[in-house]
Amino acid sequence: MHYLDHAATTPVPAEVAQAMMDVLTNQFGNPSAQYPLGQEAKKLTDRCRATVAKALGCKPERLFFTSCGTESDNWAIHAALWQGRHVGRHIITTSVEHSAILQPCKLLEQQGYEVTYLKPGRTGHVTVEQVEAALREDTVLVSMMLVNNETGCVFPVQETAQLLRQKKSRALLHCDAVQGFLKVPCDPVAWGVDMMSLSAHKIGGPKGIGALYIAESLRNPRPLLPGGGQELGLRSGTEATAQIAGFARAVELRMENHAEKLAKMAELKAYCLEKMLTIPTMVQVGRGEAPHILSLSLPGYPSANIVTDLGAKGICISAGSACHKGKSSHVVSALGLDKRTAAGVIRLSFGPETTTEDIDAAYEALREHKEKRFAML
Repeated sequence: MHYLDHAATTPVPAEVAQAMMDVLTNQFGNPSAQYPLGQEAKKLTDRCRATVAKALGCKPERLFFTSCGTESDNWAIHAALWQGRHVGRHIITTSVEHSAILQPCKLLEQQGYEVTYLKPGRTGHVTVEQVEAALREDTVLVSMMLVNNETGCVFPVQETAQLLRQKKSRALLHCDAVQGFLKVPCDPVAWGVDMMSLSAHKIGGPKGIGALYIAESLRNPRPLLPGGGQELGLRSGTEATAQIAGFARAVELRMENHAEKLAKMAELKAYCLEKMLTIPTMVQVGRGEAPHILSLSLPGYPSANIVTDLGAKGICISAGSACHKGKSSHVVSALGLDKRTAAGVIRLSFGPETTTEDIDAAYEALREHKEKRFAML
């Protein structure tokens, strides 16, 4: 198998699986229990929180574990609206956010909130100037992803935080960093981001565990789940200790020789782009800077057919976000591509495990797909 869909999910290293197995079999206590087995589980959770927080550059007590990036995004939105309930009912986001942001925003519009969706240019980027033009006195939230999951474009989160400070805006800034964490610079504390969402399964961790960073400046944020008081009373429910251990171990592994891993992914992306563009009519979609995502198109060749054909040969790529399940991507639609180009968009994404052999196999399969389809016309 040649796996080139790391933006959808990532392989779980054996060390991560072993860390989880050890918790499941040996350290299975409830962290809220007072006897030694439970207190050891609490210490483990605290150590894991510190590990993830250190990689993010925040204090451990400002990082809260959730079940996934989607939960973190939803929590951030509703916490921000509660925090700014006396400020107004205007939200700014982009038209190319993950569905975990866009769908809640659509529901909020039905409840009387007004949402401004910033549209990217042809390269896939949005600008801080667009944020400034949309900003109002009654803006309560700006939610902007760090890295777009389909184009790999890096968005101006740091600059947006600076803008909000300069304008003395009362709007809170949330950043969905699910695709950006440990892939591009990511420093919510130094930047002045109010909330930031993470997910473990994009960096070699297990599915079913994410996190939300909440800045110290947000005093008494609204709890997501009232209950037994876990996560400082903000997200109650028995801690998923095995997934938390897997998250932390994945972070540790990614941080080993981190710069070299990023450089390798960037080199693979450049190699892949150069090779793929030798296929007649193949074009790059967007100009994403993230080292692990490359969006391309074979105009006139439906992406669903490409993904199916390559999948039958053991080559895993996607036609965009895995969350779309084969439907047209709102990201592609927002780029204003012509219909033939939009219909042929595919995404290849890389990880530390990716090799040039994986890319070569995808190249040959794409070339053969094009030749076969052309011969049938």
